[in-house]
Amino acid sequence: MKMSKSPWLLHYDASSCNGWDIEVLAATTPVYDVERFGIFNTGNPKHADILVVTGGVNAQSSSVLKQIYSQMPDPKVVVAAGICACDGGIFKDCYNISGGTDTVIPVDVYVPGCAVRPEALIDGIVKAIAILDDMRDKSMEHAACEVHYDSSPEKEE
Repeated sequence: MKMSKSPWLLHYDASSCNGWDIEVLAATTPVYDVERFGIFNTGNPKHADILVVTGGVNAQSSSVLKQIYSQMPDPKVVVAAGICACDGGIFKDCYNISGGTDTVIPVDVYVPGCAVRPEALIDGIVKAIAILDDMRDKSMEHAACEVHYDSSPEKEE
């Protein structure tokens, strides 16, 4: 896996149970050590490369999620972690749940489970890093500027 820079991760809890918060924090402990991949947790969306969303999306979290997503610099990757973030989970038919994360913002990686084990979350984040690297490579291809100089100087007459 190629990694052009260490990605920074932002976790947003749309409306999940606290079990998910524990699993996300467990992935950052020395037992699982997500930092071995160069991943760091940040609290600022302007510094984040990967957004990890947990919980089903409701009316209150929908606008916040859109705002966080819009503040993140491009390229960015979104990981829907847990069955509630993927499609609303067991709460998808409730009056206050709009559905999964993809009802509000585009999702690149889905990590199903209730609650997802830290190993599965790390696997999803590693897949997100690969997607992020592909996006960066494509943006660099479009940003490339070539300048060709004539090797022989022109003679003035």
